Amino acid sequence: MKQLTHYDITNKEIEFPITIVCDAIRTPENIGMCFRIAESFGVSKIYLHESSPTKENRIVKKTARNTLQQIEHSMYSDFSLLISELKKDNNVIIGIEITDKSINISDYDFTPHQKIVLLLGSERHGVKDLCYADATVSIPMYGKNSSMNVIHSLAITLYEVTNQLIKNK
Repeated sequence: MKQLTHYDITNKEIEFPITIVCDAIRTPENIGMCFRIAESFGVSKIYLHESSPTKENRIVKKTARNTLQQIEHSMYSDFSLLISELKKDNNVIIGIEITDKSINISDYDFTPHQKIVLLLGSERHGVKDLCYADATVSIPMYGKNSSMNVIHSLAITLYEVTNQLIKNK
């Protein structure tokens, strides 16, 4: 058995109709990892709040590696306006959040949706205004802790979404 390097691997490059909206995420490592995870799962676009660290931040650059140039992204200032515009463009808005109405991620059917927006909230406060979400999904956990890092949640969610979309083709 030989461990493969980046030079040995050729991925199917697929862009999915998935957009990520980061709601006031302020940790540079999380922003950088958002780019890296999003690019690896073929996400179309990332929106960052104007209070988030920018791609010029040294830690964001280091963590994101070369993915900053590989995925479309924009800054926004008004969350409700952005979500309203995304809804007008026929996106379904899905919060990755633990709520009393959250659906277990493996039970949620992502396949009927032509365009998907995943909402990520800050580590401390979550998504600030979930009233804009069409649904919320949560990841089952089996330890004592009730939450995980926002980017770990994103990675698990993107795996589930893209897995469902690929199987449905």
